[in-house]
Amino acid sequence: MSSIVSVKNVTKTYDGGFQALKGASLEIQEGEIIALLGPNGAGKTTLISTICGITTMTSGEIKVGGHDIEKDYRAARSLIGLVPQEINLEPFEKVIDTVSFSRGLFGKKPNQEYVEGVLKTLSLGDKMENRVMMLSGGMKRRVLIAKALSHEPRVLFLDEPTAGVDVELRKDMWETVAELKKQGVTIILTTHYIEEAEAIADRVAVINHGEILLVEDKDTLMSQMGKKNLVIELNSPITAIPKALKSYGLTVSEDGLNLTYTYDTKGERTGITTLLTDIQKAGLTFRDVQTSQSSLEDIFVGLVQEDAQ
Repeated sequence: MSSIVSVKNVTKTYDGGFQALKGASLEIQEGEIIALLGPNGAGKTTLISTICGITTMTSGEIKVGGHDIEKDYRAARSLIGLVPQEINLEPFEKVIDTVSFSRGLFGKKPNQEYVEGVLKTLSLGDKMENRVMMLSGGMKRRVLIAKALSHEPRVLFLDEPTAGVDVELRKDMWETVAELKKQGVTIILTTHYIEEAEAIADRVAVINHGEILLVEDKDTLMSQMGKKNLVIELNSPITAIPKALKSYGLTVSEDGLNLTYTYDTKGERTGITTLLTDIQKAGLTFRDVQTSQSSLEDIFVGLVQEDAQ
């Protein structure tokens, strides 16, 4: 895949000296879904706003589809669709008119067939003649996506698209994003919901304090950085970890019936066999053993905490 968005050494310093971006670099491949993760104030929205031309960078270079966003702004911006966090729609407009108007803003000729196709893809086909104020919150977010797609962009930015949306609608939105990817749209997603990135992203970029800490294939990231937990269910509760087992870094549950051992999936030896032997030597008996893989959330929290040290 070729790169459709190229961000190189971008900085953004506001009046007063606050540096929101510190040499951020990112290559986004055509046709992928990339999730941009970071805590509040990490620089996610600033980065998106800068790529979209809403915020002016202090230094660096950004190209979209090979077009420099400063030297060739119109061509670069025409390739971008942006879905903002806030729902800001004209309540008395019909859905189809709202989307058609957005298309006209980019100088595109009217194309009723295309606009209706976008609305149908977003499950808004039966809402085209409805006024915006008649729609639910989830439907309004779909209208925002339709507006962003109205001028046939190749890159779609979704800034917290499911904020405030219930779980059912959030999963519907994931399916919508997956459908857009099938149609060849490149999608950049910022989200506070780690499970959102885990469910739909191809790659994950982690940003904190204006710096991109890591960009990695999601599955590779989880296999390389993930840890596994071994949970040992005891037959009888304990009040403290025996001295002979202290070196394993075990944690004990509140009820004293479960011991948890964390081990690195990359290690040559897990130490599990030795641990189980030493548990028996310590006079403990167990009824069950289970393992679980670290989630993307565990990895994300670890990266951010490491960066803060």
